[in-house]
Amino acid sequence: MVIKEMMEMKRKSWDAYFMEIADRVKDRSTCPRRQVGALVVKDKRIKGTGYNGSPPGLPHCTEVGCYEVNGRCKRTIHAEINAILECTPDERIGATIYITDQPCFECTKVIIASGISRVLYRNPYDNDVDLFLEAPHIEVIKWEDKDEGN
Repeated sequence: MVIKEMMEMKRKSWDAYFMEIADRVKDRSTCPRRQVGALVVKDKRIKGTGYNGSPPGLPHCTEVGCYEVNGRCKRTIHAEINAILECTPDERIGATIYITDQPCFECTKVIIASGISRVLYRNPYDNDVDLFLEAPHIEVIKWEDKDEGN
């Protein structure tokens, strides 16, 4: 009975699987204003994870409050940057980054420069410019919670 149920079970797609992990990574965020998780993946292997939090050794927003400029917290390093920093240059080239939120303008520039070739994000972000439109070598996908399996 268990084997038959398992055989009928639909597996998550790789994209759904990695996006779900990015959702868990964001739980480590130390900024109460916005919790973001990111995951760099190459050849179906996780190369780096990141969440928005203060640089090592500095106080976190949860300890001393957010440092806001123009309504945005500047105390933290963004999730995308933290995930990219965990990777070697070779691991970034041709990789996919899974992000719970659309990257901000500054993170978009770093993603373009990093060699990442595919971006999946879930939640839109109020960006005034979409640099990805000028980077045709990068595939950008707004993730919808669907799971086609594979």
